[in-house]
Amino acid sequence: MERYILGISGASGQAIGLKLLRELLERDFDVHLVISRHSLPVIAKETGVQLGPDKAHDEKTLRGGSGKGRLFQYWEEEMEAPIASGSFKAKAMFITPCSMKTLSAVAAGYASNLLERAADVTIKEGRKLVLCPREMPFSAIHLENMLKLARIGVTIAPPVAAFYHRPKNLEEMVDFFAGKLLDSAGIENETFKRWGNRDG
Repeated sequence: MERYILGISGASGQAIGLKLLRELLERDFDVHLVISRHSLPVIAKETGVQLGPDKAHDEKTLRGGSGKGRLFQYWEEEMEAPIASGSFKAKAMFITPCSMKTLSAVAAGYASNLLERAADVTIKEGRKLVLCPREMPFSAIHLENMLKLARIGVTIAPPVAAFYHRPKNLEEMVDFFAGKLLDSAGIENETFKRWGNRDG
């Protein structure tokens, strides 16, 4: 069974992270999820999903009935988690959404928590890392950090809207973003209508 790491940091755009999680679980992948505690109030405000210290309760809420994939959840302070080691093999890692704080830590190799450490390990082991930075507008500092990471092979995939598929609502926009992130990691999906696809 393929394994993926998903980090959710405290930026806006939490619906994209939750949609991506459910898409990965639908494909019966093992998903190792790291949630920043700073993301909890943002998740609640933006999606209405209430998470807390009870991981068993959280799993049902996060999964939303999606798939048979196994979900392993960690908090950012759990530095002893398996994903903190380079010996833990995963196909790819996503950070969705990725705050500018997390982006800067990854760019500097400053692995002060599990989310940053897992990204650092992913880079050092030469595995696929996809970041979905959520800020607007980007400052020169943000852009320099993204360029530094892009030059070493990290995929920078901000949630930039497209309109060729004529989204009817926010859910369809989120589907598009999640699909593009899956594409970035080479995961086949039909989450959104593709350009030139008259049947989709």
